[in-house]
Amino acid sequence: MWKKLSLRTRLTILYAGLLALLLTILGVTFFIDTRNLLIENTASHIRATAKPIIEHWLYGENLSSQAIEGTKKKPDSKYLKKISRQLARDLTSRNVVAIVLDKNGKVIANGKVLEEEPAPVSPNPFYYRRAFSGENEVTYILSTDNKNVLVLLIPLRSAPGSDHVLGVVQLSSPLTPVERILYRHGLTLAVGTLITLILGTALGLLLISSALSELRHMIATCQSITEGRMDQRVHLPQRSDEVGQLAQAFNRMVERLEASFSAQRRFVASAAHELRTPLTALRGSLEVLMRGAQDDPATVAHLCHGMYREVLRLSKLCEELLDLAKLEISENVQKEKVVLKEFVNEFEEQARVLSQEREISILEGPSVSLKADPNMLKQILFDLLQNALQHTGRNGRIALGWKLGDNGVDIWVEDNGHGILAEDLPHIFEPFYQGKKVSECGEHHKGSGLGLTLVKAMVEAHGGSIEVRSEVNRGTTFLIKLPFE
Repeated sequence: MWKKLSLRTRLTILYAGLLALLLTILGVTFFIDTRNLLIENTASHIRATAKPIIEHWLYGENLSSQAIEGTKKKPDSKYLKKISRQLARDLTSRNVVAIVLDKNGKVIANGKVLEEEPAPVSPNPFYYRRAFSGENEVTYILSTDNKNVLVLLIPLRSAPGSDHVLGVVQLSSPLTPVERILYRHGLTLAVGTLITLILGTALGLLLISSALSELRHMIATCQSITEGRMDQRVHLPQRSDEVGQLAQAFNRMVERLEASFSAQRRFVASAAHELRTPLTALRGSLEVLMRGAQDDPATVAHLCHGMYREVLRLSKLCEELLDLAKLEISENVQKEKVVLKEFVNEFEEQARVLSQEREISILEGPSVSLKADPNMLKQILFDLLQNALQHTGRNGRIALGWKLGDNGVDIWVEDNGHGILAEDLPHIFEPFYQGKKVSECGEHHKGSGLGLTLVKAMVEAHGGSIEVRSEVNRGTTFLIKLPFE
C-alpha cells in the first residue's frame, strides 16, 4: 500500500509525521516543565508563609509570654503540645490546612475550623520519618478523592539549626488552582500544536510539490522520448542541487542514446548497402545463367569467378560483423603477459612479406611488458599495416614503434602516404565509412569499411584508446595507448 502512493504523498506524510512528533515532544516537555514550576512555586510560597509563623511560636516573644512558670525558656514537647492548636490554626488558610504531629507521628492539633477550609490528609509514615529525622524540605503529591493534594512537612526544632526535633507540621493544599492553569496551558499547547501541524503540513506540501515539479517535467520529457522524440531535453539552468545534477546526467544520457541510435541507424543502413551490392551482382549473374548463358563455357566461367569473388566478399563482411559483435563481450579478451620487443620482432617478419616494395622500419622503444591478448594485438597491428599499405605508394615508407606513455605504452603506425581529408578524420572509425580517395599511387582499394572500426573496438576492449593524425599528401599516424594491466 505504501509503495503505491506517489512520492509527493509519501514525503508529505513523512514530513507531517516528523513535524507532529517534534511538536508533541516539545509540547509535552513544556507542559511538564510548567507543571513542575507551578508546583515548586506553590510549595515555596507555602513554606515562605509558614516560616515566620513557626518561628514566632517557637522562638519569638510568644515563648516567654506563654511559658509555664519554672520551665526553661526553650521549647519542649509540653510547650509544643500547648501551642499546637494555635500554631495549626495560624498556619491554616482558605487554601492550606495544617496539622501538628508529635514525635510519635500522632496528630495533636488540626487547624481546620471553617467549612470552606480544605480537609487535611492522613499523614504518611514514610515521609513523616524523613521529616522527623531532620530533613527540611519534604514534599510530595497525594491523590485522594480524585483530587491531587500538595503535602509539605516541616520539622519543628527546639532551636534554629538544632538536631533536636520536637514534632512535625504537615501543610496540605489542593492543587486545583494549579490544575486549572495547567488545563488552560495544555489546551493552548494542543490547539497551537494542531494549528502549527496543519499550517506546517500545508506549507510542506507546497514546498514538496515545488521541489518535485522539475521531476514531473522530467517524467513528461521521458514520455516524449519514449514516443520517439529524441531531441527533447530537460532545461533546468537555475538548479545546481541534486535535481539539477540529475537533469544534467539525464540530458547527457539522452545525448548518448541519441548518438547511439543514430549510429545504429547508420550502421544498419550501411550494412544493408554493403550487402546489397554483392547480392545484386550475384542476382544479375544468376539471371544471365538462367536465360541460357550456361551453354557458353566462357561466359559461365566468367560469371562463376565473379560470383565467387562476391561470395568471398560477403563471407569477409560477415566475419568482420561477427568479430565486431564479439568484442562487445569483455570475456573474449584473453590477456596474458606480452614482451613488446619480442612481439614486434615476430610481427616484423610478416609485415615485410606484406610490404612488397615499401620500406618498413621498426623504431624500438624501451624493454617493456604489458597485459594484452596477443592474437588481438597482432590483428590490430595487421589491420593498421594493411591500411597504411593501401594508402601508400610502392616506394613509400611505413614505421612502427613504441614508447612509454603516462600510464602505459604508446604504439604508433606511421606512413608517408596521401593522408586523410580533414572532413573525413572524425568519421574514419565509424562502421562502413569510406572517405574520399586522395591516392598518389593511383591504386584504388575497395574495403568493407569495418577495418578501423574493428581496430578501435579491439583497442577499447583492452581498456585503451586510439588517435589519428593526418595531413593530405604528407602521411598518417595512428597512435594506440594501452595500459600495463
